[in-house]
This record gives sequence, structure tokens and C-alpha cells, in this order.
Amino acid sequence: MTTLEAKQTAAISDLATHDGVLVAFSGGVDSSTVAALAADALGERAVACTAKSETLPAAELEDAKRVAAEIGIRHEVVSFSELDSEAFVENDGDRCYHCRTMRLGKMLEKARELGIETVCDGTNADDPGAGHRPGLRAVEELEIHSPLLTHGFSKADVRATADQYGLSVADKPSMACLSSRIPTGLPVTEARLSRIERAEALIRQWGFEGFRVRDHDGLARIEVAPDDLEDALDPAFVESVRDPLQELGFEHVTLDLHGYRTGSVSPGGEEAVEGEDPLVEDVFSVSYPGGDE
Repeated sequence: MTTLEAKQTAAISDLATHDGVLVAFSGGVDSSTVAALAADALGERAVACTAKSETLPAAELEDAKRVAAEIGIRHEVVSFSELDSEAFVENDGDRCYHCRTMRLGKMLEKARELGIETVCDGTNADDPGAGHRPGLRAVEELEIHSPLLTHGFSKADVRATADQYGLSVADKPSMACLSSRIPTGLPVTEARLSRIERAEALIRQWGFEGFRVRDHDGLARIEVAPDDLEDALDPAFVESVRDPLQELGFEHVTLDLHGYRTGSVSPGGEEAVEGEDPLVEDVFSVSYPGGDE
């Protein structure tokens, strides 16, 4: 038995000890792998649950439904609004803590409604060392079970397991919520979340995958994977996205020549990477020679 097989066996055995589990399910590779393991261990006593809110792109919700069907696990959808929380809207360094607390709270409510005692999430063994992750504090405080973390699944182990289950999301890039595109300290609003979602949908049509549209309150900063920078500089792409993004409410549209990096607007946020400072903290606070021009 390989090390990965041992981890998989341990996780399935662990999950099988529960009368039932509800998996906090985004449709990403981590939560999908937990859902597949849970379905293996518990069959119909395993439930996947997705929380619908303003920070979840509609396309991601549809993906979650599709992947749940792929796994063959019962899928529930609950709704809530992070914008009901002043602490979340304020968008300080603990934004992800406030979001995760509310999101997992809805999962716990749904689990109680279904008579399920255990809620699981997709935290893996690499997550605690991946920089400032305030959302993990919520996981600990609410006593959410993290089988991937408990049994030592690295991100590579997660993707390999997803591939073994034949999941279409095995190679899917990580997708943080839409609020991660808004610089820390700039309030999260429904209008900003909506224009980010629509802007990213437009860029996705060009085949880009690892990318973000950062919303600097009037300036759209497009980040694409470094290997995709040449494609992003194609005049056809530039002309096709510039005017539509301005029509969404962005006064200026820029391409970040550093390429996509996690945490580039929120050094204290869920996407932050340890030891990295943001590329731009506040693009409107920079002084340039030559006055207002």
C-alpha cells in the first residue's frame, strides 16, 4: 500500500465512524475530494452543501451542482449574505474569518435540520502553512472536521485522489471568493462584487484560467498567469475587454505585468502568501512627478 493509499484508507475509515456527514462543498478540488471520500464511506448518509451568496459566482454554483452529480452525492444549497455583516463589509484583515464563520454557521444549521452531527470541510495539510489564513480560525472555533488535514493530505495528494475518482475538477485552479479581488480596507459592496463577476466572465471567454480582476475602486487590474501574458497583450483581446469593462463601471483598465499572484491586494486575506507584500495596496495613494497629470 502506498502512502497515498494509506491516507485514503484512513480518511474513509474515519468518515465511516460517523452516522452521517455534511460536507461544506464549493465544487473545488478540496471539497470535492472530501465529498467523494465521504460518499465512499457513507453512501446516502453523506451530503454535500453549497452556500449561495453574493461572493459566489453563479458559474461556480452551477459547477458545484455538476460535480456533486458527478460524484453521486446528495446536494443541498443554502443561502445567506455576507453583506449582512458590518465586519465583513468593512474588509479588514479578518474578512475571511467573518465570511467563513457565517458560511459554516449555515452549514451547521443545515446539518442539524437533516439530523447530521458532523460537518466537514476541505482544509488540507498544506493550508495552515500557506500564509495568513484567518478562515482557519473559524474552522477550529466551530469544530468543523477536516479529514484531509487530519490524515495529512497535501494539495498534490488531493489532486491525485480527485484524479483517481475521475473528478473533472482534479486540475481546477483554486478559486477564492469574489471579495478577495477587493483591496483590504475598501468596503465590499454588492455593486463591486457584481462587476468583478461580470468582468471575469468576459475574460474567461478568452480561455484564461488562472487569472483575477482586482477592483481598485474605479481601476480594474487584470492579472493573468505569467505564461499567458503574451496572449493578454494581443490587441484583439485588449480591444475586446477594454470598453466592456469600462461599461461595467471601471474608469481605467490595466494589465498587471507581474502576472497573477495570490494575495496581491490583501496581505492579510485568505489568498495571502506568507512573506509576500501586495503588489498594490492603494493605487490612488501613489504620488507621481508632474502633478495631477
